[in-house]
Amino acid sequence: MALEGGGKAGRRRGWGGGFPSLMRRKQVDSDRARAEGQPKLAKELNVPALVAIGVGSTIGAGVYVLVGTVAREHAGPALTISFLIAGIAAALSAFCYAELASRCPSAGSAYHYSYICVGEGIAWLIGWALVLEYTIGGSAVARGISPNIALFFGGPDSLPWILSRHQLPWFDVIVDPCAAGLVFIVTVLLCVGIKESSAVQGIVTVLNACVMLFVIVAGSYIGFQIGWVGYKVTDGYFPYGINGMLAGSATVFFAYIGFDTVASTAEEVKNPQRDLPLGIGAALSICCFLYMMVSVVIVGLVPYFAMDPDTPISSAFAKHGMQWAMYVVTSGAVLALCSTLMGSLLPQPRILMAMARDGLLPSFFADVNKRTQVPVKSTVVSGVCAAVLSFFMDVSQLAGMVSVGTLLAFTIVAVSILILRYVPPDEVPLPSSLQESLRLSQEYDEERVSSTFGDERSKTSQIKDVIVAESMEDPLIEKKIYTSKMDEMKRRKVAALSIGSVCVGVLVITSAASATWLPFWSWPPLLDRPR
Repeated sequence: MALEGGGKAGRRRGWGGGFPSLMRRKQVDSDRARAEGQPKLAKELNVPALVAIGVGSTIGAGVYVLVGTVAREHAGPALTISFLIAGIAAALSAFCYAELASRCPSAGSAYHYSYICVGEGIAWLIGWALVLEYTIGGSAVARGISPNIALFFGGPDSLPWILSRHQLPWFDVIVDPCAAGLVFIVTVLLCVGIKESSAVQGIVTVLNACVMLFVIVAGSYIGFQIGWVGYKVTDGYFPYGINGMLAGSATVFFAYIGFDTVASTAEEVKNPQRDLPLGIGAALSICCFLYMMVSVVIVGLVPYFAMDPDTPISSAFAKHGMQWAMYVVTSGAVLALCSTLMGSLLPQPRILMAMARDGLLPSFFADVNKRTQVPVKSTVVSGVCAAVLSFFMDVSQLAGMVSVGTLLAFTIVAVSILILRYVPPDEVPLPSSLQESLRLSQEYDEERVSSTFGDERSKTSQIKDVIVAESMEDPLIEKKIYTSKMDEMKRRKVAALSIGSVCVGVLVITSAASATWLPFWSWPPLLDRPR
């Protein structure tokens, strides 16, 4: 892989290089830049497979609980608008991922983009943040499956002995064999191949979507029968005001996290320039539609202040005489958790593989199985780590770190877009929307030059004579040809200074907003601070 400032030999010499080595950026991975014989991942994914991966990784069991909590504490009946605002905010991040994934279609997701645009030091930090996010997130999801499965056997402690949770003697540790077993099953499935695992995830995602459609259709039927009592509360549509609705949108935003999993599979997409933006956009649109429709139904069936914060959907149906609907909703929660578990374990081996390709990890993690064309070694290592965490540890305390890694990754991806647009590194492909305009501009310039020097005297003259003729007949062409590089460097410096100033300004404003010890006059005037 080609790197700015040298290849692998330059990398080995750069460990002690200090700050310059941390700011070193790599070029975009391509078939031309990769070494001969380096294994590649199988290109098996298309738009339907990407949509299945995106929807399955995004829609988790949290939506079956989140609607009750946010409606009771923040938004009230305006929960639908909260989901819409959160979906718009998530779409902005999704657009950034879509452009970067289509322009730099290689494994690694945010780690790969930050290495190209920002530098090695930030990329190393982002890579480990993503590994931590997916490992802890997968373990937390796995431990949440067994209580939902136990409901089918009659209660929380009704699982068979071999699958139920046990407390180890002499240790304050509760082990969960069911969670560890599920992680191992998903790991084996991911090792079989990306085509097979994406097909299974597609089936699970379709079943989960059918459960949500059942909630929407059956809930709408009941709502029209009873007259939507939830919307007739005396407090109005915004019982907590606009601020409560916005606070609810900030909470439900995390229900949209998962579309970045699609970007991590960019190297395995058949036509990444076309399929990745379509897959990410379609997946996010489907999730937003399902979230909004479910929230409309639930807050209309039951007043927001009477919702059960733990089981809002199943309890809403139970209040209207549909006790059996609890099993349907529980099935959807289990399917959503299984699909989210697959989405959590899928990107991590590819990030490890990308870091190993760049020399930040041992080459052991970069091996790709020749038969399945999957990084089997990285998949097994990440699966074993997630299984151990889900078996021994209560990861609820560590789950908060997942949000930190996600926020950091989203921020770096947005910064990378600004850098690509205004301070572009070398050898980064242009987006398809700009390639045609650039080609037309070049053809126009060539026509102008050829028409200006179309006579025989200009064709037979030397380079110096051509430059003189340019300056005499059309100085604008000379300025565009010979001073464009200086203008580009000036533009890059101004853009870099502007981006840095914006980042520092946002940091100062957010710090001032959260520092309660500052005097009142120092708070930003646009922030609604409590008095």
